[in-house]
Amino acid sequence: MAENKAKDAEVVTTEATKVEAPVISEAQANPEKFLKEFDWHNYEEGIEQVADNKLAEFEKLVSENFVDTLDDEVVIGEVIHITDRDAIIDINAKSEGVISLNEFRYNPDLKVGDKVEVLIDVREDATGQLVLSHRKARVIKAWDRVNNAHDTGEIVNGFVKCRTKGGMIVDVFGIEAFLPGSQIDVKPIRDYDQYVNKTMEFKVVKINHEFKNIVVSHKALIEADIEEQKKEIIGQLEKGQVLEGIVKNITSYGVFIDLGGVDGLVHITDLSWSRINHPNEIVELDQKLNVVILDFDENKSRIQLGLKQLSKHPWEALGEDVKVGDKVKGKVVVIADYGAFVEVEEGVEGLVHVSEMSWSTHLRSAQDFVAVGDEIEAQILTLDREDRKMSLGIKQLTPDPWTDITSKYPVGSRHTGVVRNFTNFGVFVELEEGIDGLIYISDLSWTKKIKHPSEFCNVGDKLEVVVLELDVEGRKLSLGHKQTEENPWDKYEKEFALGTSHTAAITEVVDKGATIEFNEDIVAFIPSRHLEKEDGSKLKKGEEAEFKIIEFNKEFKRVVASHTAVFREEEAKIVKQAVKKAEAQAAEAKPTLGDANDALQALKDKMDGKK
Repeated sequence: MAENKAKDAEVVTTEATKVEAPVISEAQANPEKFLKEFDWHNYEEGIEQVADNKLAEFEKLVSENFVDTLDDEVVIGEVIHITDRDAIIDINAKSEGVISLNEFRYNPDLKVGDKVEVLIDVREDATGQLVLSHRKARVIKAWDRVNNAHDTGEIVNGFVKCRTKGGMIVDVFGIEAFLPGSQIDVKPIRDYDQYVNKTMEFKVVKINHEFKNIVVSHKALIEADIEEQKKEIIGQLEKGQVLEGIVKNITSYGVFIDLGGVDGLVHITDLSWSRINHPNEIVELDQKLNVVILDFDENKSRIQLGLKQLSKHPWEALGEDVKVGDKVKGKVVVIADYGAFVEVEEGVEGLVHVSEMSWSTHLRSAQDFVAVGDEIEAQILTLDREDRKMSLGIKQLTPDPWTDITSKYPVGSRHTGVVRNFTNFGVFVELEEGIDGLIYISDLSWTKKIKHPSEFCNVGDKLEVVVLELDVEGRKLSLGHKQTEENPWDKYEKEFALGTSHTAAITEVVDKGATIEFNEDIVAFIPSRHLEKEDGSKLKKGEEAEFKIIEFNKEFKRVVASHTAVFREEEAKIVKQAVKKAEAQAAEAKPTLGDANDALQALKDKMDGKK
């Protein structure tokens, strides 16, 4: 113990000796040298100046081994470790960065040692960790590549992800671009789904930097190749040339044919010699067929093609044995107001005019007789092979009803007909198919004053008629309806003879007189001066009195009566004179026996059809 304490004391003494020994600096040891080499600049500025060569060497080492974490430039990093969720990236900064593995979903084979592009997202998070972004780095690089492709016209590869309204969504360098439907191909696209999940070549045609939109086109690549083919094809076009093409589009008016970069139109009338309702009856999309060039414009940009011209015209193949008078069968293909077109052989049509559909002289619409698609039989009326025209008739297959008209409808015979049409002057009545007759408005009624036939009957009504006149040559039949009844005016002529007296009431007071109704047919007129009563006053409306007939005209259905003539001699004389005059006229008009024979002979000649 004593020895130890002695040693400790010795050590303490030694250390104390060392501390207490004076320290001599370089300035104290060699004052002259110190003053000579002393840096007064560093002393005044308070900063020790580093040699330029030392500073340059330091900056070089920093630039080679560290990145500027304040810059937004994309840098290359190395994967040094991979966890379940993140990848640790070394970018030669003071610390490593972290990137979520979600940003590497496109690269499932990522491994340690791989070089990746990154962008510094956060220099230092809450834990002091450097946060990097691979996705943002890829977007920046991708936009650089897209802009470059747009400026240089470079062809890029893209992956078609899905359909969208009006086109497709394409992944180009990791950026979503829009591919319009019209820019997929030079021909119309009918199935967009066939392009989904496919990698194709594209050309960047438009970039909107404000909205970050990219538009690409696959059609632009095809058009460049087709343009060369188009020039070559157009240069060789000639009328009458037969080319192979593909049906590109079908419209209601024709078919567009792709001739290998050049489109031509086959009008619907040039598809078939037969009539068709729509081109899809003849061709279908993507069908290959031969067509002939019919015409084109000066620039050869509009080319008219034909398909039916490749086959012989049906009229040229029509048999020589076909002649006028032959019966043919065919199908109704078109109906117009004036008639129907019937296809008797493929491409060979004949017209059945509406006047040749029925023996009736009362023309109707062709639709009343036939319909499109009907199979009918007809007779050839005219045939012009040079002009390729044919007229047909249907009524010729049935007997002409006018051949025995005199026996079926003699003058004076009674029949029942159907009202078919009105005119201002009468009514057309159909007795049977092909036999029409006219009832003049004056022959409709004995008693009614008719201004228009529609006041008397309706179309479709049945009417009893009497044949008044028959013109076989002119195929005209004159009918009467009132003749089916006795003329009531024959009876009225006796009942209301001149001078006869009748009692009635004033029905209406009119201008210059009044009217009275003796019955439903006879309305008599009373002149004003004949309304005067015996006491000098005049009859009023509704007042009943006795009247004498002073005028009766059966032909014009005119009756005039007088109340004054009942009690005044002067008026009575006038009535007697009128009676005598009427009797004298009747005697003069009475035919002699010779006149009667002549009239009977004329009527007989007329019935026999003699002039």
